[in-house]
Amino acid sequence: MTPPASIHACALIVDEAGLLIRGASGAGKSSLVLALIAAAQAQGRFARLVADDRVLLRLAGGRILAAPHPRIAGQIEERGSGIRCMPHEGQARLTHIIDLLPQPGRLPAAEEASARLEGIEGIALIRIALVVGLPSEVAARQILAKI
Repeated sequence: MTPPASIHACALIVDEAGLLIRGASGAGKSSLVLALIAAAQAQGRFARLVADDRVLLRLAGGRILAAPHPRIAGQIEERGSGIRCMPHEGQARLTHIIDLLPQPGRLPAAEEASARLEGIEGIALIRIALVVGLPSEVAARQILAKI
């Protein structure tokens, strides 16, 4: 059995959607996770952290599964406050990729509405692209409206 791939990203669940958030270091991935969980819960929706910073990915039954790295499971870095422990899920089936892009004015065209993960062949996930610097609460509302 192939060991899971470890990537620098964040993952969470909102209702039945498994979200993987990608972006450069300092792009606001963890802040977006916290904003998504808060906004979803304020709407009465289920939302829970899966992984912050390191996400383990594996393919199972034609699905991409995300899990936290065991050393940091249930922990998320809250910028300016440090490491925070919170409830988390041990695994999620990914359905969406959220890419935090550095270039304002260059959001993907419609043909880039799906994305694949490197090393995982044959499975495309729904892609939501956002520009880095958008306030987390605004970005969270935009994402929740699409899932």
